[in-house]
Amino acid sequence: MAPPWYVRSTDVRLQAIARAVRDDYPDWLDHVRSAAACVRPVRLAGAIATVEADTGRILSTVSTATMPDGVIYKACGNRRETVCPACSQRYKGDAYQVVRSGLIGGKGVPEQVATHPAVFPTFTAPSFGPVHTRHIKRHTCGRRASCDCRPEPCHPRRDAAWCEHGRRLVCFARHADSDRALGTPLCLDCYDHDAQVVWNLQAGELWRRTTIAINRYMRRLARERGIPDVQVVTVRDGKVRVRSVAPFRLSFGKAAEMQRRAAVHFHAIIRLDGFDPDDRDAILPPPAGLDAGDLKAAVDHAAGTVGFTTGDHPARPEGWPIAWGPQTLTKLITVAADGEVTDGMVAAYLAKYATKSTEITGHASSRLNDDTIGVYADPDGTHTERLVEACWILGRPSDWRRLRRWAHMLGFGGHFLTKSRRYSVTFTVLRAERATWQRVQNSGPEVTEPGEEPTTLVVNFLQFVGAGWHTTADALMANTSAALAREHQQLARTDLVALAA
Repeated sequence: MAPPWYVRSTDVRLQAIARAVRDDYPDWLDHVRSAAACVRPVRLAGAIATVEADTGRILSTVSTATMPDGVIYKACGNRRETVCPACSQRYKGDAYQVVRSGLIGGKGVPEQVATHPAVFPTFTAPSFGPVHTRHIKRHTCGRRASCDCRPEPCHPRRDAAWCEHGRRLVCFARHADSDRALGTPLCLDCYDHDAQVVWNLQAGELWRRTTIAINRYMRRLARERGIPDVQVVTVRDGKVRVRSVAPFRLSFGKAAEMQRRAAVHFHAIIRLDGFDPDDRDAILPPPAGLDAGDLKAAVDHAAGTVGFTTGDHPARPEGWPIAWGPQTLTKLITVAADGEVTDGMVAAYLAKYATKSTEITGHASSRLNDDTIGVYADPDGTHTERLVEACWILGRPSDWRRLRRWAHMLGFGGHFLTKSRRYSVTFTVLRAERATWQRVQNSGPEVTEPGEEPTTLVVNFLQFVGAGWHTTADALMANTSAALAREHQQLARTDLVALAA
């Protein structure tokens, strides 16, 4: 047994020795396995009871006091890659399944969706001022992830363009991908920081209006082609009401990308389905006469026509115009490997952005308040500091308080991955399936007859007691154990593929 002060030592080697020589060290490794790769796991203490489902009688109770460290370690589940790589990787895997199942089926989604028309539009933000960019006209590299193609000059101009602040709006640099100047304005004083944070705040409303415009365009097109509406009959307060609805339904999946200039872009999947008024949850083939080309035309029309003006603000009584930028691009999605973009490419693309946030802009913080705003906001500071300052100043009126609430997100207050209800499976279902699988691996399946409800239930009486590992050595040893387990799993999969071949 190691001396007690080994645990309290700042020397990681002594901490590791104190943990490894304990009699319960093998049990501890098995106990923390589910959260071993997490950077800052949640510690829970209490009791776990097994209850008889029919009577509510408690059959057995297990206290966390009898477990190693007296707590249960649970992975934090943070989706941000910069906060917890392991948990974000799991979230990215779930996001991939959510997106791809809506394109090829599976996970409770019928496989026939693979034949439904689908498009992949990208909605960009307008320009709020010239920024340093990296542009490649034509890629000659084989892998974009390790692209070494030579970029074009940033902002080349023959004439010497000067702004009113005395800065030359010219840049002949061919910026590297890691150049910190990318996304920063050529002139910070000319850039419209107020308009950008307001646009980020209203991007969700702009997306909502865009989906309405796409639906209206498709319905107008269906009527022109003689496709009849569907009659929906509802009964309320003894009165029968009949209304006509579109013979199709659009299912959406959307990922938000925070650009280096701190403006949000939306990458979306739009799938065309049929509609059954008697079974609104059914996913049916779309009506004949509407195809992916029509859906692409509807998206392009909506992107170019949808726009609105915000309410008045003391800093701008006429409000700010909110509309998409001119660089909207819509591609057709195919299941075949030789299409413009395939289901796998789209799913991987959207899942990648599901774990990212504002880190690419150089700004990362938690929710700000009066005590912390001075650390991140500066009216004469960097690009992101001016954006945070704009959120805080413009958020003073009561009608604009949301800007202050989302100042740490540079004005954007939406989710980074959203979908319509009937697009595909949900994260909740995937997590429940994973929890069930882990429970079966740990305790074995419960023997029940097919179609019958389980005879016992597991009820947790747990409370939060802390977050993170007790020592640095615990974190290193747990993460090393998780890395070895992943390596063994990968080797086992490789062997299975070799045996199958």
